[in-house]
Amino acid sequence: MSMQRGIKNETPAQIAADLVDERLIRTDGLRGAFTAFGIRVRSGDLGSLPVVIGLVLIAVIFQVLNPNFLSANNLVNLTLQAAPIGVIAIGVVVVLLVGELDLSVGSVSGLASAILGVCMVRLQLPILLAVVVAIIAGALIGALYGFLFTRFGVPSFVITLAGLLGFLGLQLALLGPQGSINIPFTSWIVQFANTWFLPPWAVYVLIGVAALGVLTHDLARERRRVRAGLQTHPLSVTIVKVVALAVVLGAAAWYLSTDRGTGVMPVIFVLLVVLMAYLLRRTRWGRSIYAVGGNVEAARRAGIRVRSVYLSAFVLCSTFAVLGGLFAAARLGSATTSSGAADQNLNAIAAAVIGGTSLFGGRGSAWSALLGILVISAITSGLTLLNLDSSVRYMITGAVLLLAVIVDSLSRKSRASHGRG
Repeated sequence: MSMQRGIKNETPAQIAADLVDERLIRTDGLRGAFTAFGIRVRSGDLGSLPVVIGLVLIAVIFQVLNPNFLSANNLVNLTLQAAPIGVIAIGVVVVLLVGELDLSVGSVSGLASAILGVCMVRLQLPILLAVVVAIIAGALIGALYGFLFTRFGVPSFVITLAGLLGFLGLQLALLGPQGSINIPFTSWIVQFANTWFLPPWAVYVLIGVAALGVLTHDLARERRRVRAGLQTHPLSVTIVKVVALAVVLGAAAWYLSTDRGTGVMPVIFVLLVVLMAYLLRRTRWGRSIYAVGGNVEAARRAGIRVRSVYLSAFVLCSTFAVLGGLFAAARLGSATTSSGAADQNLNAIAAAVIGGTSLFGGRGSAWSALLGILVISAITSGLTLLNLDSSVRYMITGAVLLLAVIVDSLSRKSRASHGRG
């Protein structure tokens, strides 16, 4: 087995299954792609299919109960509300991929909002400097977690639980007796989170770039296969994928433009997802993340610096928690004692798991953060339109989270029984 295969932690059965899929696509084209997808689903390799089906069901149910759910105005609000927690969830995905958990992301995000408020309002520092200070604080927190975990072997659950309490206390101390700091609405960071929207032409340009990027990537992959003496996949599969992506994104952008349009903050969130998806799937570091999460001892024997991988995962998780906290503070225009509260902490973790990242490590992607937060935000938005209080939202979100973990456990057993690992 080559190092490239080993680094992905694939078994011989998984490699054989991948070869079967490639042969179907190569010989039958688009029809073969659908056949291969059906085989993977039946063998338990569900991917993001349950989340997509869940999103469709949620949209249909809430639209029937309240016709305003799929209105452009509500969907614009949904994207703005989803971005802060979604950014936090990206970091949670990275930690889950190495088989660990960070319970303090909510407190760290709340601390970031407090740092922003103190630096901007009380110390009168430039906004960019306040943002940099908060990001550095987040990176140092993650480095502390990684050091304690790798140096002393303290379980991440205990370390981050202590961090949850400690950084919550630091947040309260920074905010002081008043418990809140109002960020001027005229500041560009608040305007960025609330009133900055891309013009439709700019959104269509981004969609075109995304479609062109997918096309270029797939064509480059086929050229590499030709140089390696391997058979190529039919061009029709790539064309259908690119056209479908452009049509779906274009239709969504057009519909949002009938209201305020596409917010800059959600676009940045999606770009961060794309960046992390690339780093996780296309770099040596990303392959190391999956290898450590799949089998830490095998990764160590393969020469991977396991301690560095864990350290980088914790640093990224805390840094994304800070970014999410800054987005949330900008969206609300204030830093309060409720910033980064327990529901934000749990929603970020739930979003990563609901989106398809395994609690057992080694499976998932950055796209899990996007899909998961869309599910949670859709549930929250729908229940708000129905005038149901937060107690119902907590119960439903908890049920969806439990269902996601059950599906993950069942799919793991199914993959094992079908020889896909």
